[in-house]
Amino acid sequence: MPLSENSRGAAFMAVATVGFALNDALLKVTFETMPISQGVFFRSLFASLFMLPLAFYTHAFRFRPGRKDKIALAVRTMGEIGATVFFMIGLSKISLADATAVVQVTPLAVTMAAALFLGEPVGWRRWSAIGVGFIGVIIMIRPGAEGGIGSAVIYPIISVCFVVLRDIATRQLSRDTPSLYASLLTSACVGLIALMVSFMEGWRAVSLETMGLYSGSAFAIMVGYVCMVVAMRTGDIASVSPFRYTVLMWAFIFGYLIFGDIPDLLTIVGALIVAAAGLYTLWRETVLGRRVTLTSTNRPFAPVEGASLEAPSKGEKEDA
Repeated sequence: MPLSENSRGAAFMAVATVGFALNDALLKVTFETMPISQGVFFRSLFASLFMLPLAFYTHAFRFRPGRKDKIALAVRTMGEIGATVFFMIGLSKISLADATAVVQVTPLAVTMAAALFLGEPVGWRRWSAIGVGFIGVIIMIRPGAEGGIGSAVIYPIISVCFVVLRDIATRQLSRDTPSLYASLLTSACVGLIALMVSFMEGWRAVSLETMGLYSGSAFAIMVGYVCMVVAMRTGDIASVSPFRYTVLMWAFIFGYLIFGDIPDLLTIVGALIVAAAGLYTLWRETVLGRRVTLTSTNRPFAPVEGASLEAPSKGEKEDA
């Protein structure tokens, strides 16, 4: 019996989360022997090479950004660079499961920032969900308590702040901005910065095995993004988006199989609280008939699907 559109969309989203988690796991393996900067450079290089023919095929380079789009693209690129740098540093210092769990608060942080800085209406229900989500993060971190994630958790938290900056800038892009134009620009800039840093740190010879890990991570993350876009365009947002939180399951699995990491009970509880708060916020936005941007994918190198989607009306009022 053929699958419904929602079922196929959910399946693509589930595959996307496998790609995201596998990308992080493979890069974390390389951090044991290679500098972070080289890992970021090679992933950006492979990702850019993958997107380049697609950009030519879709005539993305014919786009000429105006002054407003140039500013938004510059801010978005700065946000992406910061998000990538701090997430990778965090990934090198804490477990894959912990880093992945913390950044699941990103959609809540974007909703909060949109209300504070863009004037988008957010009612008490979603403010409550945001508060509950941040409580979940505190449970995971447990500052000052034995068994918490540790002080290195500040890196993925800072990464979330930069992702919020990136997504807010993305919302300011005109609807004519091609996704591949912005994504390729960002990827190339991230790679260039990483290359310069790697030369300052001292370039290390890359073994064939490490190059395989780099190319595998780039392929995995590109599969993740392609599957996510297909998923969001195949089924209803309310039916498909909840499956993005399956990335937690894959992060736990890969973390255990590759690194032997086992998250403690409070980390799991905190992650589930964050996921539940995010799902509730998504449900409320769906009830209110808002279009959900695809930029809040909880990770760097997100495609700019929000540039081609209709943004919520600033005059739209929150349902009581």
